[in-house]
Amino acid sequence: MKEKIIETFNNLSADYEHSVDHENLYNSEYERPAMLAELPERMDGLRILDAGCAAGWYALELMKRGAAVTAIDVSPEMVSSAIRRTGGGAEVLCVDLEGELPFKDASFDLVLSSLTLHYIKDWTKTFEEFNRILNPGGVLLFSVHHPFTDIKLLEEAHYFSTELVIDKWKKSGKIHEVPFYRRPLNEIFAKTLEHFSIKEVIEPKPTQRFKELAPERYERLMAEPNFLIIKAVSCPS
Repeated sequence: MKEKIIETFNNLSADYEHSVDHENLYNSEYERPAMLAELPERMDGLRILDAGCAAGWYALELMKRGAAVTAIDVSPEMVSSAIRRTGGGAEVLCVDLEGELPFKDASFDLVLSSLTLHYIKDWTKTFEEFNRILNPGGVLLFSVHHPFTDIKLLEEAHYFSTELVIDKWKKSGKIHEVPFYRRPLNEIFAKTLEHFSIKEVIEPKPTQRFKELAPERYERLMAEPNFLIIKAVSCPS
């Protein structure tokens, strides 16, 4: 399944930057404002890992705030997009989040992962590595699909299981099948708590601009969240 995910995002990379940044309100006016609200305006001197950087939007934003940014993604084409976007200002690497990460212990002050972890079936190794590379008391901030929404995509769903979902995205007139994993809320919390202390759980709300541009979708999000954000602090191993 990992190969399918890599293939999908390699194929999406050509127009991903434009479509996500300028067309997809769920990113620009929903997830991103909520994630950025958890970060300081100035991050000078902080070492940050953007885990699952895609085309590099967060990497560039973190650079603008003064952080020293390392960005990783499993898709070679997305890595190329992120390198181009950050203009050499960040270290961008092609890395699989399901394996051992190529960083020393206590290398980062913050790990940020935006809408990435639902592409990984088992978070055990990933969270173990996040904890290892963070300074003691370092922060993990991540967003994922909300399990209460994703379960509706399955005809015969089993809520308490981790289930494969095949979503369909229409980009540039083409339909792309995008596989990801839906897991119960308890599993999200349990895996996080193996190595972290959860400080905040956020069910984001869309912005006023979202309401102005897409009032019907705004009302749906106000009734039912699409994403879940967790802010946690690393614990001693």
